[in-house]
Amino acid sequence: MSESNRGKKEQDNIRSMKVAALKYNADHNAAPVVVAAGSGYVAQKIVEIADEAGISVYHDDTAATLLAGLRLGQEVPPELYQMVVDVYLAILTASQSVKPPL
Repeated sequence: MSESNRGKKEQDNIRSMKVAALKYNADHNAAPVVVAAGSGYVAQKIVEIADEAGISVYHDDTAATLLAGLRLGQEVPPELYQMVVDVYLAILTASQSVKPPL
């Protein structure tokens, strides 16, 4: 693949990227809340900020699309609970498989 084709493919990937960030505080909310969401360049920046802050990032296009469609500050609706549980379980499983060196 030529350098220009690779660059175009990367730009297309960024344009089509969607992300959502959730936060859960049982004292204030009944469900996780959308604290950031976006597509394209905004999505890329959200992922970069999460990476820099050591926040786990899970890639699921369907989940990202559905959650990014919610308003900022909106609680995840009950019909998406199972999807969010699946994402949290995947993150927990991945984090437990990465053991810090002794």
